[in-house]
Amino acid sequence: MKKHTKKLFIGLMAVVLILALSACGNKTEENTDSGKKESKTRIYKGENGDVKVPAHPKRVAMMAATYAGNLLELGITPVAVNEYPKQNKFYGNKLDNAEVVTADSYEKLLELNPDLIITYSDDKNLKKYKEIAPTVTMTYDKYDYLEQHVEIGKMVGKEKEAKAWVKEWKKEAADAREKVQSAIGKDKTFMVMEAYGKDMYVYGKNWGRGTEVIYQALGLKAPKKLQEDVFGPGWKAISTEVIPKYAGDYIFVGTGTGNPDNSFMKSNVWKQLPAVKNGHAIKFDSESFYFNDPISLEKELDFVVNELTKKN
Repeated sequence: MKKHTKKLFIGLMAVVLILALSACGNKTEENTDSGKKESKTRIYKGENGDVKVPAHPKRVAMMAATYAGNLLELGITPVAVNEYPKQNKFYGNKLDNAEVVTADSYEKLLELNPDLIITYSDDKNLKKYKEIAPTVTMTYDKYDYLEQHVEIGKMVGKEKEAKAWVKEWKKEAADAREKVQSAIGKDKTFMVMEAYGKDMYVYGKNWGRGTEVIYQALGLKAPKKLQEDVFGPGWKAISTEVIPKYAGDYIFVGTGTGNPDNSFMKSNVWKQLPAVKNGHAIKFDSESFYFNDPISLEKELDFVVNELTKKN
């Protein structure tokens, strides 16, 4: 009787052990499946509230013109951009596979099947985009150029990579600042301007056209009048006659876009500027310098540093 009882007990224990192992296996499997499901999406805390977005988006449509390079720096080639980033020579062929989608190309964007759309907060097509895919927005002048990159990193699940670039950029900028100051000193002033069509503009410290590099990364000074009138709003339309009020010891002048009227460069007002007389009027490619993403900034920094150190 005892012998049979012992066999029965051993048999029962074996069954219990098998069931326990099976349960553990199922639990692990459930946890794994659950983990996979959880990793597919996450919550991005945006300007307009929480948005459920892909944890690792693969098909990002960048409908905000200035941010395409931020994606490229983070290793993401957008499936769609508008026409402006394609004109940036700094990107080389990095956007060759991105489709151009204009503001009215709703059907084309739908066909591209994006899993995330990024655009400006005042985009008139915002409601339409939300019908296609999760859509997140940014207000251009809400962030400085470094905060902007980190925020885009958050949108696409690459905040760590974005912060790593910012850290490296600050180190690179500090080295470049020292190089420039040793070449031209610390007291020279700078103006950034360009023509757009028949209009002419002067720019502040956070408005593309190399202003982030000149005024922020390199810490170069703007004339007092320019700081007072332009740094707040970011830009100001001016006429040829008032250029001397804003001109610095150095002038970075864009080649312009939109069939620019650059006739001001033939005027006596322009020719008599100290910066022009001293050979310190430096032309830049407006279509590329328009941007302030990491790829563009690195190229702009190289250009600016080279121009300022080779002329002295």
